[in-house]
Amino acid sequence: MTDLNKVSPSPETPSTPLSEPPMRPDPRQPLLILTGAGISAESGIRTFRDANGLWEEHAIEEVASPEGFAANPDLVHRFYNQRRLQLFEVAPNAAHRALARLEQHWPGGAVIITQNVDDLHERAGSRNVIHMHGELRKVRCTACGAVHPWLLELHSPSACPTCQRSGTLRPHIVWFGEVPFGLPQIEQALATCGAFVAIGTSGLVYPAAALVDAVPPGTPTWELNLDPALNSQAFQHHHPGPATRTVPALVEAWLGDRLPPA
Repeated sequence: MTDLNKVSPSPETPSTPLSEPPMRPDPRQPLLILTGAGISAESGIRTFRDANGLWEEHAIEEVASPEGFAANPDLVHRFYNQRRLQLFEVAPNAAHRALARLEQHWPGGAVIITQNVDDLHERAGSRNVIHMHGELRKVRCTACGAVHPWLLELHSPSACPTCQRSGTLRPHIVWFGEVPFGLPQIEQALATCGAFVAIGTSGLVYPAAALVDAVPPGTPTWELNLDPALNSQAFQHHHPGPATRTVPALVEAWLGDRLPPA
């Protein structure tokens, strides 16, 4: 197994000029940033869903629903064990690192809401991250509710470190039909944000796709996507291209020479 501490960072990708000169938000106002699968795909994270809607040749309801877990917990554990172990083989890319720099230096502060269940934002240095769909490297006990860090494989007989019961641990993932995590914090961040940016999102998954419609009136919005999202028309500014190029370019333009480079 690859040692996490020995995984080399993804090579720096030179930023490219954006499709339009970026308007700079008021630096006194907080930024709200939504990230999706597109930002992690450039680090090598597999999306698992193919054109037929199957996840690794499994129907979504088999591996990503409470009913699927109740019917075949061993299958669900194998599926998420594969995804969890893959995190040892990937590293944050230039987009993750640029967002960490933005969070560190933006005077008004920044909140990252991510649909991704990996930990690449944190490993890049971001600290104010809301994982609305859960985290691969955590497990939750269905008996006592305790949440624990979990880096390696999880199996049905695994015991909860808190209540010591076996067979009660599940991936700390929001499955279909379940309520996303952090909704009160997300609502508060939406109510106070001075700018909203979506990066690598499809606009297909709700409630994440509706966040752009919930920002305060007059709030400037940006979409940074390889291809336009389904809700692309809801954004005021668009910068097409891979996240490893567009995000560093935007951060560089917003921070400029006023603050030291990372």
